[in-house]
Amino acid sequence: MTIVPKGYRFGVAAAGFKKADRNDLGLILSIGPAVAAGVFTTNRFQAAPVLVCKELLAESPVARAIVVNSGQANACTGDEGLANCRATLEIVSEFARVRPEEILPASTGVIGAQLKMDLWASAALKLGGSLGRATAMDVAKAMMTTDSFPKLSTRSVQLEGGEVRLLGMCKGAGMICPTMATMLGFVICDVDVEPKAWREMLSFCADRSFNALTVDGDTSTNDTVIALANGASRVRAESKADLALLRACMLEVCQELSYRIVQDAEGGTKVAHIAVTGAKSHPQAELAARAIGNSPLVKTALFGCDPNWGRIVAALGRSGADFNPMDVVLKIGGILVFEKGQPSPEDLDALLAPCMRHQDVKIELCIGPGNGEFTLLASDLTKRYVEINADYRT
Repeated sequence: MTIVPKGYRFGVAAAGFKKADRNDLGLILSIGPAVAAGVFTTNRFQAAPVLVCKELLAESPVARAIVVNSGQANACTGDEGLANCRATLEIVSEFARVRPEEILPASTGVIGAQLKMDLWASAALKLGGSLGRATAMDVAKAMMTTDSFPKLSTRSVQLEGGEVRLLGMCKGAGMICPTMATMLGFVICDVDVEPKAWREMLSFCADRSFNALTVDGDTSTNDTVIALANGASRVRAESKADLALLRACMLEVCQELSYRIVQDAEGGTKVAHIAVTGAKSHPQAELAARAIGNSPLVKTALFGCDPNWGRIVAALGRSGADFNPMDVVLKIGGILVFEKGQPSPEDLDALLAPCMRHQDVKIELCIGPGNGEFTLLASDLTKRYVEINADYRT
């Protein structure tokens, strides 16, 4: 059963932005003001909804709603795109009965096209009419593009003053190698919490979840994660113990969503858990992990269930991480593969064949005596991925 935080309603509508008769507009509405936080793409070409959302959060730490559309990214659309984004908030505000500046926008879809503004008014009417009848799952489905399934995660946690609930949803399957978040992700909670603590919590969790995965090495123009906390539970998170429990709960939600993104990678069949330890620093470990996780040769070997460890150490060697090659120890599926500059003398193909057939493949690299570590989730690269992206606009 889906655990839904108190004080939120959901709405969806089929606007026809890309396909007819498919919900492609969603609304998450808090019954009262909610503390809001956001993390956004570091791509220099930031979409209009990203720029508007950042502007709204800079002006106020409180919001009432999130509106999300699929099918139109509203990215690289200039001043007209910014004006259109603000106009959509005006349109939605009329039916959501909140002020435009209380709505945080998010969009996903093809880059470059202007929003189909003629469709927004009728869609917003449908959106308002569905409030209270639609579910969180409906919104998760409405924000999908190339996703093969909706991604939803819920948790509850017992704090000193009582139970609070968290619900997270996201979309993403391709153009995924964020430096903050996934394509689009939303976390809602009914806890009462200070804005500063909420912002720090989201940043911490995004770094260890959405920012620790890769599908194809591409960071989108629209990457956005927004978190709302409306206090409807009347449970205050203030003590260090409560804040730690709440943060741990949010991290579980975000990490589950991150796993599902990699699991749903466009045409993907594998989830590689690349754990680098022993680096001179955490950033050094991240360099190493990302070089391996983004390597087309490593990813295609995963798809082919080929235990080609040479591709892993070669990617590590060009990663830019500082290490002594003689210190490197590589294990795949817990089996020692490489150490002291050479492979294990065992029959590695035979030993590794069973674990390479699993959906989840563990790749562990100790690259020295340091304290730096980083774990990255990465997908394989398949024929289906090429087909999906070759035909994306058609």
